[in-house]
Amino acid sequence: MSNILAAKERTDSKHSNLRNLRENGEIPAIVYGNKNDSTAISVNNIELQKTIKEIGRNGIISLDLEGTSYKVMLSDYQKDPIKNSIYHADFLIVDMSAQLQAQVRINLVGVCKGVKDGGVLQQSLHEVTVTAKPNDIPESIDVDVTELQVGDTIYISDIQTNQQVKIDHDGQEVVASVLAPRQEEEISTGEQQDGGIPENEVGRETKASPES
Repeated sequence: MSNILAAKERTDSKHSNLRNLRENGEIPAIVYGNKNDSTAISVNNIELQKTIKEIGRNGIISLDLEGTSYKVMLSDYQKDPIKNSIYHADFLIVDMSAQLQAQVRINLVGVCKGVKDGGVLQQSLHEVTVTAKPNDIPESIDVDVTELQVGDTIYISDIQTNQQVKIDHDGQEVVASVLAPRQEEEISTGEQQDGGIPENEVGRETKASPES
């Protein structure tokens, strides 16, 4: 399922015109791909935000460019760090029958048994690259961590996805693990101690070398 988003072609990329666009509730953007050269367009800010909210970051959008319809994905966008609003967007024309790569968020689900026992859940990987057809790309991948005990680790190879989605990462890459706070504290303290001793030893050797 895809949402329709109206777009207009733009021919003037001067900063003043881009500023006017944004002040009038429009976002400058480009659409590219499918052997087409990139085309400068603009879309309505509110309609884009609404579309992303409804279909998600990796959803398929029917981009209506002045009467011509394209199936696109939001491939990239830039946000204003102060206003926290999108000020530029890139749309990729997709072939619905061909596989492509996309970034998908990892969502840890459940409360670990190890956390209940005082452990600390550490998520090492928050996003993965997947290969799939456009309609098969998930908005996120849920990983159940309920059964994780202190000392347990979840790897990429432990993540279950359907046959239509391939995760493009090494199977031994760590996704999440449960650490023991006491061990973590001891390791941290030990590193500080070990870090101080070698520096002193090297310092003594350095001073002694000219005398020998």
